[in-house]
Amino acid sequence: MPKRSKDMNVRGGLRRPFLQFVLREREFLLILLVGFTLSGLLYDVHSVAMWLGFIFAGYAAVANDSIQTLGTFIVSNSRVAWWKLWLYISLILVIVLVTGWLLFDGDVTWQKLYNPIKYPDLPQHSKYPQPSSFSFIQLAAPLILLILTRMRMPVSTTFLLLSCFSTGSKGITDILSESLTGYVVAFILSLGIWILGYNLIRKFFKQRKSASWWIPLQWGISGVLWAVWLMQDAANIAVYLPRQINLMELVAVLTLLTIGLGILMFQRGDKIQDIVNEKSRIEDIRAATLIDFSYAGMLIYKMYVSPFPLSTTWVFLGIIGGREIAISIMRKKAGITHKQKAFFMIFKDISYAIFGLLVSLAMAVSINDALRREVMGILGV
Repeated sequence: MPKRSKDMNVRGGLRRPFLQFVLREREFLLILLVGFTLSGLLYDVHSVAMWLGFIFAGYAAVANDSIQTLGTFIVSNSRVAWWKLWLYISLILVIVLVTGWLLFDGDVTWQKLYNPIKYPDLPQHSKYPQPSSFSFIQLAAPLILLILTRMRMPVSTTFLLLSCFSTGSKGITDILSESLTGYVVAFILSLGIWILGYNLIRKFFKQRKSASWWIPLQWGISGVLWAVWLMQDAANIAVYLPRQINLMELVAVLTLLTIGLGILMFQRGDKIQDIVNEKSRIEDIRAATLIDFSYAGMLIYKMYVSPFPLSTTWVFLGIIGGREIAISIMRKKAGITHKQKAFFMIFKDISYAIFGLLVSLAMAVSINDALRREVMGILGV
């Protein structure tokens, strides 16, 4: 009898946290259930599947990558009404995508997916052509990204989404090479800026209250960062759509993305925002502005030196990683607790990003026969 009672307590102890999790995340779990169900039912209906995939990818990519472009903006403007932030970033979204659409003959990705001059011999002039038919995994990929986002993992949306559409390993290795280079350069740049300028920055930021001119400066730099990010990562969202879209499709794209941004701003970044919140004094608008300035500069540099999409997540992790290490080195506090904390945060962020990369590769291999054969050949299987 006592044994039975003990077993019941164990089962009850396990059941209670599970039920609490289900109740706490019931809305999110319902969204996933509906999303996976629709993906399973409609993935072979091309005209419907491409818009369904776009809707999933639009929200998932922006929600995950919001820590990079909008995270510091959100946390340093926590007292500003969400709808004001929404109107500002939505206006920039419309300007950037419409400009790309006009300049590149209907291509809102700024030729990150479609470039007939650079890729004349590839199918549809792209290493990531829109497939004539979608697979279930391609349609469900953004939902997996949503799950990882909910787990507060800063995974690369470029790897996770574009790898499912790559025509071979070359497209993936190009992204990986550009992204790793971006991480190293961003880390070294940020480390140098914050080590060399730590004492000056600390003296300049000594007053807890920032001057009023920091507000328009930060909004301006954040706007530039958001615009440059869209030029790089719009490819992750529009990969489900034709490489050239017409006016009605453009209106649909802008409407759907604007609604998604409204939801994200209302939620103040959702779960993934904790990646930014845990960093040192990011709520200070001056620190947030310096981070955004460094990040925007890196993205502008990479945009002009490389025609390939890259993981902006890795560049962002390099920026904040270099900053955290520099601050931990320059602090005068006794002991190594703060240094250990900084190294642990960097290790955790990189581990999550690598995990996302492995998930992306597994999904890409399961979808693409040519890629699977290449990987098997490399492994000697």
